[in-house]
Amino acid sequence: MALIKTVNGITPTIGKDCYLADNATIIGDVVIGDGCSIWFNTVIRGDVHSIRIGNHVNIQDGAIIHCTYKVAPVHIGNYVSIAHNAIVHGCTIHDQVLIGMGSIIMDHAVIRSHSLIAAGALITENTIVESGSVWAGVPAKKIKDIDADLLEGQVVRISKSYALYARWYENEKANL
Repeated sequence: MALIKTVNGITPTIGKDCYLADNATIIGDVVIGDGCSIWFNTVIRGDVHSIRIGNHVNIQDGAIIHCTYKVAPVHIGNYVSIAHNAIVHGCTIHDQVLIGMGSIIMDHAVIRSHSLIAAGALITENTIVESGSVWAGVPAKKIKDIDADLLEGQVVRISKSYALYARWYENEKANL
């Protein structure tokens, strides 16, 4: 069972039909929408500011979601995929975004809808990623506009796939 911990009298709120891996950790001022999946070794730590996560978001293995004390909360939209070992810190991510494996999104960055942040990218503080773009590198720069094939083939496909994967684990629990 996931570790869900109250801090300063605030307990995380989890929406309907969410999958929480056994060793996921969710702490403090965190609100998670419906149909989300929080995977193994993920830490969502709302101890110093608020974290708001929309519907149908998947936060994959080893990802860290955190804030900056009284300065930078986290807001994540709907149908967002945050890949393995990504760090999302004090930023805003709009709808239908893919944050690639091992990428880092820093304080006050804004990732607008229909965007893709490549694996290993570093989005520095205060960066605005315009809607419909692909960013890569350290520090990350825009490398191109996202096309329909990439949006459907990666951003949308991964979001839908993780909803399916979560059902596999829930079905296993029902069979025990």
